[in-house]
Amino acid sequence: MDVVLQRMLHTVPILIGISIIVFLLMHLTPGDPVEIMLGGVGHVSQADIELMRAELGLDRPLIQQYFAFVRGIFGGDWGTSIRTRVPVKQLVLERLPATIELTLSAIFVSLLIGIPAGILSAIRRYSFLDQVSTLVALIGVSMPGFWLGLILVLIFSVGLQWLPGGVRLAFDIPEPPQITGFLLLDSLLARNWIAFRGTLRHLALPAVTLGAPMAALTMRVTRSSMLEVIGQDYITFAKAKGLKESRVVIKHALRNALIPIVTVVALNMGSLLGGNMIIERIFSWPGLGQLVVDSIRTYDYSVVQAAVILYALTYVVMNLLADLLYVRLNPRVRL
Repeated sequence: MDVVLQRMLHTVPILIGISIIVFLLMHLTPGDPVEIMLGGVGHVSQADIELMRAELGLDRPLIQQYFAFVRGIFGGDWGTSIRTRVPVKQLVLERLPATIELTLSAIFVSLLIGIPAGILSAIRRYSFLDQVSTLVALIGVSMPGFWLGLILVLIFSVGLQWLPGGVRLAFDIPEPPQITGFLLLDSLLARNWIAFRGTLRHLALPAVTLGAPMAALTMRVTRSSMLEVIGQDYITFAKAKGLKESRVVIKHALRNALIPIVTVVALNMGSLLGGNMIIERIFSWPGLGQLVVDSIRTYDYSVVQAAVILYALTYVVMNLLADLLYVRLNPRVRL
């Protein structure tokens, strides 16, 4: 527990450094958010602009604004959106469940495809299946996510009309009572099967778009890790005892090959939570990424700063969880 606490304390300087960089970059960007919010200098007087700047605290020195921002973050007061005049914390918490739901779905797709494909490629090394999997993985890693999303929309939404190409739920389907903010889970809790099926259909294309490149990477890492493990003496001994190949692969080989896979999944989850802005934009997904994009365009400092701090904290937490899983998977590993 002391080691975990020490690791958590090591993240404090990282978060402070990120907050300083984001704060300075946002304030050094050309443009005045107050003028944008009020419609430009020609629509309001300079006195109104100065009054609004004073009300938002933008007339104070940068160092005072920064310390006020840090105090607010750690105190639970994330400020007020310049664009909507709504508390930033409320905006973020409203959008976060949609992003988490999409991220978890993409992780599920990547694991469902990547791990079995990697295992089969490793135990059938240099076979036709291995060569095809390697080629598909190379294409998947090289393919831009926004391009794949557009192609999937054109094929399955516009052409075949099998799946919807945007938003979280069709407008003619009533949303289930909001309990957790996750539409799939709320639909299950409310036993609203129409909303559940509708949510799954709307989630399919963006989840596959995000999960396919990660599945390719997971497949390559699984293959490499499995090849290292299946050549070990204890795997040969397990086969010599007459154990079934499936048991040797799953119980003995896969568990010891999971550490690199856990690392990739943890980093990818942090990346998806903080880097799926383009995909959310393509599919009109009402998540945190789209909120950040809109806030950047309108110089909404408070929202961008709070979201980036949240993204950084996500990376830190995911890395810490990966380290804890290492110990669980292999007790010889020490933090």
